[in-house]
Amino acid sequence: MRFDLDRASPVPLYHQLASAIERAIQDGQLAPGSSLENEIALAQRLGISRPTARQALKSLVDRGLLVRRRGVGTQVSPAQIHRPVGLTSLYDDLEGSGQLPTTRMLDWERRQASVEEAEELELAAGVDIVAIKRLRLAGDEPIAVLTNLLPEMLAPSREDLERTGLYECLRERGYQPSVAKQRIGARTATAAEARMLEESPRSALLTADRVAYDDAGHVVEVGHHIYRASRYVFETTLFSR
Repeated sequence: MRFDLDRASPVPLYHQLASAIERAIQDGQLAPGSSLENEIALAQRLGISRPTARQALKSLVDRGLLVRRRGVGTQVSPAQIHRPVGLTSLYDDLEGSGQLPTTRMLDWERRQASVEEAEELELAAGVDIVAIKRLRLAGDEPIAVLTNLLPEMLAPSREDLERTGLYECLRERGYQPSVAKQRIGARTATAAEARMLEESPRSALLTADRVAYDDAGHVVEVGHHIYRASRYVFETTLFSR
């Protein structure tokens, strides 16, 4: 692909190149998954220094527009998943956007609630709960690691959770989350999280901690979730008062 650079412009060449690649991504000339030349080939073809080419590509990697994979090279990142902030499940949102959600169960454990877990679920300490941990994928690509705590009587089976989303399982059992409190944040990935999500070490993650309630005000589930910031965006609409 041709990138025109103006060497007489006061705009640094690396910024011109990064902007040109970004425009090509935005208008579809470079589709998700497309491979780019390495910095050496790019520098030689455009007649720029290797550090200039490296800086341009790095700025796009840092912004999540490009991704570097060992043995593959530099590619255009997959399109980000935009999720409205509402009382829905990731499974439902992926399915509603035409993607194929799949689940890899990492853990399903029945145990006595710790003091902290009981407090989150508004239960007595020591009662039985179920803790589940899942890797959510869109197709074959990991998107999020989902950790949930539920009262034992509400918890779906491992098999049901591999088949569909948690909220659909709850609806099938006659339990409907109606309101939730949620806190969204960010942090860097641990080494284990980066491996599971196929990200670079210490990559940025979005976090969401949620407590969902039924119509009677009882806690239905507590969720502690992490999402790949390079692939996932929360969206909300704001209104003036």
